[in-house]
Amino acid sequence: MLDGAALSARLPVARGRIAAMRPLADLCWLRVGGPAEALFQPADRDDLAGFLAALPADIPLTPLGVGSNLIIRDGGLSGVAVRLGRGFNGVEVLPDHRLRVGAALLDSRAAMAAAEAGIAGLEFLRTIPGALGGAVRMNAGCYGAYAADVVETVTYLGRDGRSVTVPGGEIGFGYRSSDLPEDAVIVEAVLRGRPGDPAEIEAKMADYIARREASQPTRDRSCGSTFRNPSGYSSTGEAGDPMDLKAWTLIDAAGCRGLRRGGAVMSEKHSNFLVNAGGATAADLEGLGEEVRARVRAACGIALEWEIRRIGLPPREAAS
Repeated sequence: MLDGAALSARLPVARGRIAAMRPLADLCWLRVGGPAEALFQPADRDDLAGFLAALPADIPLTPLGVGSNLIIRDGGLSGVAVRLGRGFNGVEVLPDHRLRVGAALLDSRAAMAAAEAGIAGLEFLRTIPGALGGAVRMNAGCYGAYAADVVETVTYLGRDGRSVTVPGGEIGFGYRSSDLPEDAVIVEAVLRGRPGDPAEIEAKMADYIARREASQPTRDRSCGSTFRNPSGYSSTGEAGDPMDLKAWTLIDAAGCRGLRRGGAVMSEKHSNFLVNAGGATAADLEGLGEEVRARVRAACGIALEWEIRRIGLPPREAAS
């Protein structure tokens, strides 16, 4: 059972904000989910390090980004959720066409900063929802490019509060995955690009935005792609890109485009987008996703894997 008052009494003193039983739905793109037993928003890196070092080992720790790829279940999160904000969203241009980027900086902002500095190769970040920390953790990508292609180093704070910097080649990137520890709080990354003309970079980003607007329900409440492509890579956007093992084609073949459960719907515009069409609960969204998985498996024998993270407790567990 969640008990914010009891948990708060055990937490270390910090300069940042600690809120007991903080509702999280307004911090997530799908606008669903229960509260955090405690939400910690650190003032800066030293504040975060001190808090982590003193946090009792038996208290669960969940790093949160901006909630662009997340379903928080209706019962909420036990333990401490950490959400970075000001102090973690800086961007610095480095020599040799590189950027040092705070984990809380939106991916789109990183792409625009790169364009302004004449750094090419980061254009794909312009259309990826969310912040850089999440993009690194899940190896986000589109149009044939991935975070793994541009990450030079990642710095995170471990559960003990110590800072660890890992070269990109040692992170263990995979399709929509990395080997970074689940409770690691990513604080920054260095991204490497190549020299480019700012106008050409801007034009490429504009093309990506136009393609996204044409094919995806960008104005609806969604987290982007719901399931990973069984092909093992994201869409390249090229004319010859095979479609037989793309999640959306399998969902269509199983008759799930437009499928509804409560306020949740698989988008008519792009059937791999799970949308809160109004009044959905986390249970509606996750339940609809599981129904789609079952129908696809029955239709073609393929088990779709979730791309959206689902965390937290169902209401009955939070109240028991």
